[in-house]
Amino acid sequence: MSSDFSFGSAYMKGRYMPVSEAAIPVLDAAYRRSDVTYDVVGVRDGAFFRLDDHINRFRASLTRLRMTPVETDDDIRVILNRIVALSGLRNAYVSMECLRGAPPPGKTRHPSNCESYLCCIAIPWVSVASDEMFRRGMHLIIPKVRRIPPDSFDPTVKNFLWGDFTQSLFEAEDAGADYAVLLDAEGNVTEGAGFNVMCIVDGTVVSPAHGALEGVTRASVFELCEELGIPTEIRDISADELRNADEIFTCTTAGGIMPASRIDGRILTNDAPGPISSQLRERFWSRRAEGWHATPVDYSVVAGSN
Repeated sequence: MSSDFSFGSAYMKGRYMPVSEAAIPVLDAAYRRSDVTYDVVGVRDGAFFRLDDHINRFRASLTRLRMTPVETDDDIRVILNRIVALSGLRNAYVSMECLRGAPPPGKTRHPSNCESYLCCIAIPWVSVASDEMFRRGMHLIIPKVRRIPPDSFDPTVKNFLWGDFTQSLFEAEDAGADYAVLLDAEGNVTEGAGFNVMCIVDGTVVSPAHGALEGVTRASVFELCEELGIPTEIRDISADELRNADEIFTCTTAGGIMPASRIDGRILTNDAPGPISSQLRERFWSRRAEGWHATPVDYSVVAGSN
C-alpha cells in the first residue's frame, strides 16, 4: 500500500516518510538541550523562493555550531525537492533542520561526542499572520522580556532557544495584541517571534543593526526598496523611535511582508496598513508571481513511486 504523504513528508537519516512518522529520540541533545539549527524556505505556486540563500544560511549555521551532517548542499537541494514532490504540495512550508543526537554508550554528553543528522519536512503552507491581521494590520507591543543577548547566543544562527519569544507571545496575548517586538539590553529593537521588524521614518525604511536574524525576506525588502527608489538604513532603533514611526512592518519567510497598524496601543496610518508598507507587500508578491528568485519544484522525480 502506498504511504500517505497528503499531510506532508519528511526525510531523516537517509529515509523518506510521511511527516507523521518522523520522530526524535528523547535522549537526543536536540530534544534534551534544544541543540538544533534550522532554516525554512517557502514554496509558492510550485516554486521555492531563494532556495540557495536559505541553504547557504543553513550551512553557515551548521558551521557556527560545529554540526557536520553527511549530506552536502547539493544533497539538501535534492532532498528538499523530493519531499515537496512526495507531498504534492504547491504551497509549502519546508524546513531543513540539523539535530544533535545522543552520545554512544560509555561517552559523556559533550556535544563533540554526539552525531549530528539532518531532518527535513514539507508541510502545507504556514503563515505567521492570519488573514485578519493582513487586512487590518498587525497589532504589536514591546514586552517586558528582553531578547537573549548576542554574547550568550548568536541571533544570526537560527535556533530553538525560544524562551524569550515564548514569554513575549504570552505578554502580547495578555495585552490583546498579536505579536511582540523584543528589545535588547540597551533598549534597541531586535526582532519578534519568527520575524524581522522594520519601520519607516520620513520615507526611509529602517532596519535594526544588531540582535536579529539576517532574514532572507529582509534582504528581499532591501532589493525591492532599491527597485522602487525607497531609501534604506541599517542602524539602531530605540523603543521610542519604533513607537513613533510613520509605519511599521514585519517580514519573514512564513508570511512575506506584514504591515502593522498598532504598537503599544498607538494607532498608525488610520489603523490600517501604511502606504509604503502596502506598496512593498504588493510588489513582493507581484515579483514572486513573475518568478523572481524562483526555483521550480520538479514533481516528476516521484512519478511511479510507491
